[in-house]
Amino acid sequence: MKKQLTWLIAAMMAVLIVGCANQKGPAEQAIAGAESTLSGMRDMAQKYVPDQLAAVDAQLASLKDAFAKGDYKAVLAGAPALTSAIGSLKEAASAKAAEAEAAMAKAKDAWASMSTDVPKMVAALQSRVDMLTKSHHLPSGVTKDTLASAKTGLDSIKSAWNDATTAASSGDFTGAMAKATAVKDQATAIMQSLHMSSG
Repeated sequence: MKKQLTWLIAAMMAVLIVGCANQKGPAEQAIAGAESTLSGMRDMAQKYVPDQLAAVDAQLASLKDAFAKGDYKAVLAGAPALTSAIGSLKEAASAKAAEAEAAMAKAKDAWASMSTDVPKMVAALQSRVDMLTKSHHLPSGVTKDTLASAKTGLDSIKSAWNDATTAASSGDFTGAMAKATAVKDQATAIMQSLHMSSG
């Protein structure tokens, strides 16, 4: 009887070992598949949905930890959720990338007119400042302080405009437009302070 029991335990252990071995392969494949899919979209996900990527990485790390401990059953049980999370991550990153692309295209179109308008405003401002600097009598409502402030503002505008054109040259039209809009607003304010028309 004792012999029979020992044999039965040995047989059960053998079944368990075989069962684990049978699960190891699929578990290994599940992790490798997830890693492969993730590596192909990691850069895009990191750029557009970093928080979501971190959550998926944590799920993957948990399964890899289970695999290292030999808990292949846990790996196989968790694999569908990880696959689903990776799918959602890809959709979210792709949607954000498409939004960014559309915003960039819109900014690129807007830059075409902005890159003509702003230099004209800056040139007109420079001309007005030069004229007022040489003039012995400032127009009504324009003081020496106003003129000094306009000169300082003009220097600031030129520097900011250089930053905007640099951004546009590197292809960052969204950034270029943000800087250019700020320059235009500042130029408009200075023009108004010098009683100029910004239209």
